[in-house]
Amino acid sequence: MTTSLIATIALIASSAEAFAPARTQVPRRLTWLQETAADAKVVEDTADDIPSPKKKYVVVGGGWGGWGAAKALCESGIENVEVTMIDALPDPTGQTPYLSPTGKPVEAGTRGFWKDYPNINALVDELGLDENEVFTPFTNSSFYSPDGLEATAPVFSEATVDSILGGVPVVGDALKNAFAQSSGSEEFPMLPSPLGQVFATIPYFERLPIADRASMVGLLLATIDCLGGDEETKEQYDRMSAHELFLRFKLSKRLVEDFIKPTLLVGLFKPPEELSALVVMELLYYYALAHQDSFDVRWIKNGTVSDSLIQPMAEQLMKEDNDSALKVLGGCRVKEISVEKGNDGKSHASKLSYLNTRSGEIEEMDDIDGIVLALGCQGMQSVISSSPDLARLPEFSRAASLKGIDVISCRLYFDRKVATRSPANVFSRFEELRGAGGTFFMLDQLQEESLAELWGKDAGSEEGLGSVVACDFYNSGGLMSLADEDIVKILTDELLPSAVSKFADAKLVDSWVGKYAGVVSWFSPGSYTLRPPLEGAGNNVLPNVKCAGDWVRMGDREHGAKGLCQERAFVSGFEAANSLMKVTADEEFQAHEVLAVREDEMQFKMGVEVNRKVMSFLPRFWTR
Repeated sequence: MTTSLIATIALIASSAEAFAPARTQVPRRLTWLQETAADAKVVEDTADDIPSPKKKYVVVGGGWGGWGAAKALCESGIENVEVTMIDALPDPTGQTPYLSPTGKPVEAGTRGFWKDYPNINALVDELGLDENEVFTPFTNSSFYSPDGLEATAPVFSEATVDSILGGVPVVGDALKNAFAQSSGSEEFPMLPSPLGQVFATIPYFERLPIADRASMVGLLLATIDCLGGDEETKEQYDRMSAHELFLRFKLSKRLVEDFIKPTLLVGLFKPPEELSALVVMELLYYYALAHQDSFDVRWIKNGTVSDSLIQPMAEQLMKEDNDSALKVLGGCRVKEISVEKGNDGKSHASKLSYLNTRSGEIEEMDDIDGIVLALGCQGMQSVISSSPDLARLPEFSRAASLKGIDVISCRLYFDRKVATRSPANVFSRFEELRGAGGTFFMLDQLQEESLAELWGKDAGSEEGLGSVVACDFYNSGGLMSLADEDIVKILTDELLPSAVSKFADAKLVDSWVGKYAGVVSWFSPGSYTLRPPLEGAGNNVLPNVKCAGDWVRMGDREHGAKGLCQERAFVSGFEAANSLMKVTADEEFQAHEVLAVREDEMQFKMGVEVNRKVMSFLPRFWTR
């Protein structure tokens, strides 16, 4: 499912403000006093304290990567530092809600928060927020096809022995008794992966035969080989499409078409033939090999990601009594980042020009000490194409060559509440999707206490308000040319009633459609070596420009959160800022802590070690 279904559009720009020149050493000076006839003395005097010029850091992009970088820079303890975030969105701080033409709050995409998001969870605690008020409980997710309900992804951490084994023929009762006697609890125990996932999903596949599910076994072995391998191994898998890998490991066609393909379309936003096998292995790891409950997901309970998490973080970083207060400039687009040679023979980014879309003026920022490019593929293309100095460096020009994926987000407002099996749902194999992946979320179920707010009304006026459904399409090129009303009609007349028949009786009251061309990272076959490194062009070439975002290659700072993932983007911002300060700060600083995900389970570690020994003499004939 979607780890982060959209990291919405964040291009760029920056602030212009005159700052003091580069930092210099203030020497002691000797003042000669007037000699007297009896004596002459020299008095040593110390110059008045002169404040050091500000360190000037710029974060380009206001997504999770940008906010992670801004947080690390502002909380570094460096004295006299100024951090500026610049973004194309009018207000990247989340303070100003994004409203539909009829005044209802809307959001580009519905983003999930997985079990292993330790750094975002820590942010919630740090901001003094109640986790139970920010997030919903972990929820089931249902998959629908033209044939009806195909499967339900369970909440692994809340499964009971009866819910998992009650419907298992022949051995179900015996296994239930064995588990009950060994644990003394009705809760389904945490079993080693993938055994726990296999047992926990037995009753949740409505149509897919066990024989088809079992055909995935070979792919699990490939996942161990891929993720436990070195960089060369990862590049070999990256050159393959996931479709090629599925064929070579003989996954059943039905398994791929009914379950894996729909999952990839809403998790990585492309079908298997257009995805790197490497990135698909990362997603599969979380589903089947990490921990039994790693795929458990929850959602925002009230409002949006922006006003629930970004806004309180922005307020904390922008406090005026904070010596290193963050300055945020929205509605700005970078025109050029200029690079010059330093005395050390290395290049340094020192100047940035940007368009202020409010005033229409081109403004400049000079004497910059460091930049974090926290951009997606579309933003990177825009910046590099207008920055000849950066375009000359292959790391940036390669990143700018990568393409993005089209996304459509919709909000539908009905005259009645529609009951569904799960609040989060996936469309599978519908011709009306035209090659896209599709999801629908029952916001009135996820945000039951905020129904009036979902409708743009004051709290307490919920009477008579029906369901609010967030529908998203990924890889939506086949739908982008349709008129908004035609997209809504496909949902209300075809997709929703086919999945849940009660939608046929509901009347549409209002709708909103947002189209976003090329905004989400596309992990195509062969893209791994083109993705921007966290270190940019490297400390020996351009030390003061770093990159952040869920698509960056983090090298030896790689984190356990993988793929299109809010947690990975947030962590990459920490790491990019830490690396930037290491090469630019003139004083000691406090590097931002990065919390690791849970360790791999012992059987996975053992599998990796055994595989490495076997692969030392066995050719990897299935890659190229």
